[in-house]
Amino acid sequence: MSGRTIGLWGLAFKPGTDDMREAPSVVLLHALIGAGARVIAHDPVAMTVARNELPAGWFSSGQLCFVDDQYDALKDVDAMALVTEWKSFRHPDHERMRTLMKNPVIFDGRNQYEPKAMREAGFEYHAIGRGA
Repeated sequence: MSGRTIGLWGLAFKPGTDDMREAPSVVLLHALIGAGARVIAHDPVAMTVARNELPAGWFSSGQLCFVDDQYDALKDVDAMALVTEWKSFRHPDHERMRTLMKNPVIFDGRNQYEPKAMREAGFEYHAIGRGA
């Protein structure tokens, strides 16, 4: 993961909240950043709470940055991870996503997208916990 940039959609434990308690994003962030990756993240509500709960050094070093637009989290990334199933993430503009991403690779931790449709849209798609 060293030298890779990952786009992260969703920080909150569940959509509609800023609740970071036991959020899978925290575990994922520790693993990615611990392995040397840089993460660009977006969450519609939880970024302020997350900034207060995550290590300040991640932000000051540039290992983690938050962006206000979900598509800004995909600029030149090596892969994207979907962590929270916010409504705004349900029907994204796939062409825009592919254009922004360095590598069109998606890890869907919420099984929000249909694997066949994602492959047909040009993505290497990994539905976590579900077969293709």
